[in-house]
Amino acid sequence: MNTDYELQLWETSSLVCGIDEAGRGPLAGPVVAGAVIFPRWFRPEGGLLEKLNDSKLLSSKVREQLLPQIKANATSWAVAVVEAETIDRINILEATMLAMNKAIESLSILPELLLIDGNRFKTTLPIPYETIVKGDSKVFSIAAASVLAKTMRDDIMAEHHETWPQYGFKKHVGYGTGAHIRALIQHGRCPIHRNSFKLKQLGEK
Repeated sequence: MNTDYELQLWETSSLVCGIDEAGRGPLAGPVVAGAVIFPRWFRPEGGLLEKLNDSKLLSSKVREQLLPQIKANATSWAVAVVEAETIDRINILEATMLAMNKAIESLSILPELLLIDGNRFKTTLPIPYETIVKGDSKVFSIAAASVLAKTMRDDIMAEHHETWPQYGFKKHVGYGTGAHIRALIQHGRCPIHRNSFKLKQLGEK
């Protein structure tokens, strides 16, 4: 992937920020958002960053290799976490918006334009934005944000695995796999499970 999408925007906006999230669909754990600004006219030529793509299409090994390259080449980057308790309280869509806004606010410099993966966004920040469906496979800075968010969330779930190994969080990172649902049936929920989902297998209505 390259920065062709950003190139047209850099004509008028020097600080273009890509934003993406990880963890909207799981039954457990947080939702995490990443935000990345690359230098104006940046081109990932002849390096590992040319492999950058939607984080879901990359192996964990490649994501881990890309992570320091993204951080080293970015003008600014940030990651924000919203925990399961908040997701249950305000719903996953609102929690995703919250995580994205927190990531933007955590940047060391205020962006001039936001590129958001997906088709919905809301913010109180005085920054124009553009939503892009499947942006993580089309826009370099969004793909970088997706890698930041995914690697951070996977690391968090690996830590939770050490506390609650019976659920297998390190393998499925909280998604509703067959093994995860079987563990829920056997052990019930743990503190990082989202109570806003219901499972018929657990007799919930």
